[in-house]
Amino acid sequence: MTDLKIKSVKTRAVNVPLSAPHPTAGGTVTSAPLVLIDLETDGGVTGRTYLFCYTAFALKPVAALVQSFGELIAGDALAPLEIYKKLQGRLRLLGPQGLTGMAAAGIDMAAWDALAVANGTPLASLLGGKPGTVAAYHSCGMGGLEAAAKDTEASLKLGFDTIKFKIGYGDVAQDLAVLKATRKAGARKLLVDYNQSLDVTSAIARERVLEEMDLVWIEEPTTADDYAGHATIAAAAATPIQIGENMWGPTDFEKAIAEGFTDGIMLDVMKIGGVTGWMKATVLAEIHGIRVSSHLFPEVSAQLLSVTRGAQLLEWQDWVTPVLAEPLIPKAGIAHAGTAPGCGIAWNESVVAKCLV
Repeated sequence: MTDLKIKSVKTRAVNVPLSAPHPTAGGTVTSAPLVLIDLETDGGVTGRTYLFCYTAFALKPVAALVQSFGELIAGDALAPLEIYKKLQGRLRLLGPQGLTGMAAAGIDMAAWDALAVANGTPLASLLGGKPGTVAAYHSCGMGGLEAAAKDTEASLKLGFDTIKFKIGYGDVAQDLAVLKATRKAGARKLLVDYNQSLDVTSAIARERVLEEMDLVWIEEPTTADDYAGHATIAAAAATPIQIGENMWGPTDFEKAIAEGFTDGIMLDVMKIGGVTGWMKATVLAEIHGIRVSSHLFPEVSAQLLSVTRGAQLLEWQDWVTPVLAEPLIPKAGIAHAGTAPGCGIAWNESVVAKCLV
């Protein structure tokens, strides 16, 4: 089906309580504020996706922006690349980042989902590949020695052998102690995330102490948009440095490469510009030999990593699981991209009703 037109875009704001608080160096996450999107076509096909708003006060403006973009494209053909160009054109003066960028990405993701559903195929197949598998890691918080050990045990029970912890304690000795506690509890492959809490000099100093842990990567040790700083840290570090979840569109990735950063990229499908932005960014990654991982959105990310050369790891958390009818759950640490049409996103309406804002 290729002659469908967009009928309407509907949004619902929900705030989903987490099963446990998720402490980080930048604050504690206690809920998942989501905007649920249903893009309806005149042929009865619906594309679905969600946006992660980080904080509840962003729910109302993001939902309103998505609704406004939906009105702008009502009656347009279900052609995601054309829709992307139209919305990016309208954002040229306002800017394609922040809440406007999130809303535009939501429209893009829902449009691609609808097109795949209309063709009766998974998103990966629509993009010229097929749903595959990718290694996944369990993303945990920053709760100190006791919590780290408990989180490790819980992760292992879920089948993960690769686990990420948030660090950035008062000194590197505390960081190291926590990581050693996770190893003692049985963790094999470890990743860490500083959540932008260090300056460049401190990041280099801490990395040298943590080298003995043989980490998979160190994530965002300094300010997210300090690409030159991250390139400096990466050049001095034996451990790979990982950035990318806070890049607003492929042009930010281009800037990082221009500053000499080539270690590893983790794309957030919402911030990078939806499915279209992801595909543009992964062309750059392939050209420069940079491995690609994902940030949040496991259902969509598994489809996209299936068609991404150099795919490395998929991040998994259970934050959105309650509102999904069939959430993606990795098995034995492996994420299997769904084979249902689109990204396989459908709502668990009973839970959605309880979490509506």
